[in-house]
Amino acid sequence: MTHQWTAHFIAGEWEHERGERPPIPVENPATEQVIASVPAGGASHVHRAVVAARGAFASWSTRTVEERAQVLDGLADLLEDRRELIARTVTEELGAPVKLARQLHATLPVHDVRETARALRSMEFETELGNSRVYSVPVGVVGAITPWNYPVHQVVSKIVPAIAAGCTVVLKPSEVAPLSALLLARIMQEAGLPDGVLNVVNGAGPEVGRAIVEHPGIDAVSFTGSEATGRAVAQRAALTLKRVTLELGGKSANVILDDADLATAVKVGVANCFLNSGQSCNALTRMLVPRELLSAAEEIATAAATRYAPGDPADERTRIGPLASAQQRDSVVRAIETGLADGAKLIAGGPERPAGDALTSGYYVRPTIFTDVDPDSFLAQEEIFGPVLAIIGYGDEEEAVAIANHSRFGLGGAVWSADAERARTVARRIHTGQVDINGGAFNPAAPFGGVKNSGYGRELGPAGIEEFLHRQSLQF
Repeated sequence: MTHQWTAHFIAGEWEHERGERPPIPVENPATEQVIASVPAGGASHVHRAVVAARGAFASWSTRTVEERAQVLDGLADLLEDRRELIARTVTEELGAPVKLARQLHATLPVHDVRETARALRSMEFETELGNSRVYSVPVGVVGAITPWNYPVHQVVSKIVPAIAAGCTVVLKPSEVAPLSALLLARIMQEAGLPDGVLNVVNGAGPEVGRAIVEHPGIDAVSFTGSEATGRAVAQRAALTLKRVTLELGGKSANVILDDADLATAVKVGVANCFLNSGQSCNALTRMLVPRELLSAAEEIATAAATRYAPGDPADERTRIGPLASAQQRDSVVRAIETGLADGAKLIAGGPERPAGDALTSGYYVRPTIFTDVDPDSFLAQEEIFGPVLAIIGYGDEEEAVAIANHSRFGLGGAVWSADAERARTVARRIHTGQVDINGGAFNPAAPFGGVKNSGYGRELGPAGIEEFLHRQSLQF
């Protein structure tokens, strides 16, 4: 595939300049071949993008709600039309199986945009409060820093609510998977987004990300990434008193209660953990099972794992592809080795490279399941960000809730029970941002975000737009 938009996008112009630093290569993680390169930006590019965004803000922020919503409607239509191109791009740069890329990576952003437009039209931007009229006002220029694991959805979930609110944006996509974000920028330009409302600067975090966080012309920062980097973003943003939204790591618990449909709960739990090669911040990586059902759950999980043989992501039959990079592959292999050293029982997968003549290259790992996992161990406490599942036994409901909450993270979770009310009661006791009940589907209209070390603030739906508004009161 030929990638046309491997450039910075500032003030409506595509800038292909090489700059002071060598370009950043973009690999296909299934072949380890370089498929494109993007220019490595720096503080000067960020500054020009901020100037463009501030210049566009005066006009864009005064557009009516309906005018902004119509731009989003057009964007959603174009995204739907370009689903196949987006899917193929994500498959190339991320290694996501093409069927998954089509059904998830290229489809979820369409729903994200449509739900944002719907939320925008339903919100009240003026209210009466006693002798005051209170206005919801866009915060200004937003800096968005996005990860590589969902390279379109993660970008859309930040920049579209910001644009809906009337803000303008400077985006730094991940240098690991920037191509689909640049394609998205091109599509947004086609949708009629005015020049300067969205600007994209490629580059590494220490240069471009830091420049965005520290620039005095940026009013708010939305960051998704690691716990450590999120902490650094918050610290540096505090120097200029920016508003900050952080969506960080997770170690989500899948609580299977004693009356649940065990076969369904375990199979869905394995599928969720292995989705996107395990590279999801809200993946259900801890499966909590009653001890008396542990043996049966292990048997079901082991059988389910056989359906996830790694393969060529360009093959329509493949369910799990490579990890995004050599660094990510090596990190996951080390985690599996740590689990073995800590005495956890391996029932599927392992640290060895997957077998097969077709897998002689690429950053593949074997989908792996451990059981008899100590709730205090590395496997149960650390985000591995790969297809590694930890099964943990528990005695009663109280212990299950205690183990679920025994984590510094709080992003996602799940509860399974034949009694929906019982499941809701247990879910409400879990300290996390979202909980799926009996396999509840992801809702792009609902607030997404975490508590504890998973960050703060929310994305998507009305709550996502609210992140980019502040209140102005006029007293009469």
